[in-house]
Amino acid sequence: LSTVKRLMKEAAELKDPTDHYHAQPLEDNLFEWHFTVRGPPDSDFDGGIYHGRIVLPPEYPMKPPSIILLTANGRFEVGKKICLSISGHHPETWQPSWSIRTALLAIIGFMPTKGEGAIGSLDYTPEERRALAKKSQDFCCEMCGTSMKTALLPLTSGSGSSQADKEAKELARQISFKAEVNSSRKSDAEPSNSSGSNHSATLPEPQQDGAARAFQDPASAMSETQNSSAASSQERAPSVSTNTSLSPRQRRAQQQSQRRAPSSTDFNRVQQPRVNANHTGSTVLIVLLTFALAALIFRRICLANEYIFEL
Repeated sequence: LSTVKRLMKEAAELKDPTDHYHAQPLEDNLFEWHFTVRGPPDSDFDGGIYHGRIVLPPEYPMKPPSIILLTANGRFEVGKKICLSISGHHPETWQPSWSIRTALLAIIGFMPTKGEGAIGSLDYTPEERRALAKKSQDFCCEMCGTSMKTALLPLTSGSGSSQADKEAKELARQISFKAEVNSSRKSDAEPSNSSGSNHSATLPEPQQDGAARAFQDPASAMSETQNSSAASSQERAPSVSTNTSLSPRQRRAQQQSQRRAPSSTDFNRVQQPRVNANHTGSTVLIVLLTFALAALIFRRICLANEYIFEL
């Protein structure tokens, strides 16, 4: 609702055309406007009258509009969303206080500037742009029916350096400066990120020194290994307890599997008493066999003595 009120207010302010710009929404779509701007004086676009579309997002004025030129001009591509600091390609530089009138002045101010490979920009020769400027006066929009010959008020004497031209140049300078500031902030943020990555890349070096010390001191290496294994076991323990997505049946099955598959330390603890019992049993068996052999020898000796006495 606030967007509709804002657009209705701007439509009322731009209802009457001036000698430099004019814009109005379509009759059946408040979010699509058609505009007409006059080429800036003392440039390759002097004498040209250019027509285009402004497509507004539902979030306007919080988000910028998209600007599309319909008249061949040699600076912007026809039928393609152009890349300006005030258009939808750069929402980071858009300000909600700007309006459609601001966009019209920005188009006029940016026309004499270099495209520098931006999206929708062209770099025609000055001769080609002058020829297109002269030809643009015969353009008539098929969508809204606007004719360039009657779209704007005629220029008066001395209007070439009017307040609108000065305002357009100043606005283009401010917007381009704001875009440069944002780009410089991004470029400053990128080295900080790269330095952070370089810092993280240098972190494994102390681990290599620790590995070298492990070869020199096996006891310290063993203690470090035990500490790391204990820490890893402590880290794994909370993950099991915090798993609340399992059903009760799955949780019981998991507990049973943990009971059936004890760890290596538990297995050693269970097997150690069995080994001790085996050693005790073998010792008792050896003692019993020794006593039995001693008794057998003693019995043989007694029988031999009885045989001698009888003789």
